[in-house]
Amino acid sequence: MITALDTNILVSLWNEDDSLNLPAKAAMRAALEQGGLVIAAPVFSELLASPLKDEPFLDGFLAATGISVDWSLDETIWRIAGRAFLAHATRRRRRREPGPRRIVADFLIGAHALQNGFPLLTLDERFFRAAFPRLVLPNV
Repeated sequence: MITALDTNILVSLWNEDDSLNLPAKAAMRAALEQGGLVIAAPVFSELLASPLKDEPFLDGFLAATGISVDWSLDETIWRIAGRAFLAHATRRRRRREPGPRRIVADFLIGAHALQNGFPLLTLDERFFRAAFPRLVLPNV
């Protein structure tokens, strides 16, 4: 079974001072024992903005760990992401929810995993459970 990774898993993995570093490592190790690991193209783009990480580092890390990048997001993924983004925005407006707004990349990451039948390893379970109730989210 292939497991998709959210950006926050890799960011925590790279930061040894992060309180979620060890749980992220353990969760990735468990997912790897089940099969391959993949990131959606938006995760790659978000990771390029990580402090002290550049494109050669990211390419080397992905090659060394065997994490593949799914560069293609077909129309279905974009539509699923758009519908989930719309539902999220509607809930926020109706409830007048405070807090940071989500960006479309979050919805593309969830839609990519859902459409491909991949569990999504993330540190943001609450958001993904609300946005994609059918998405499998392994425990971290």
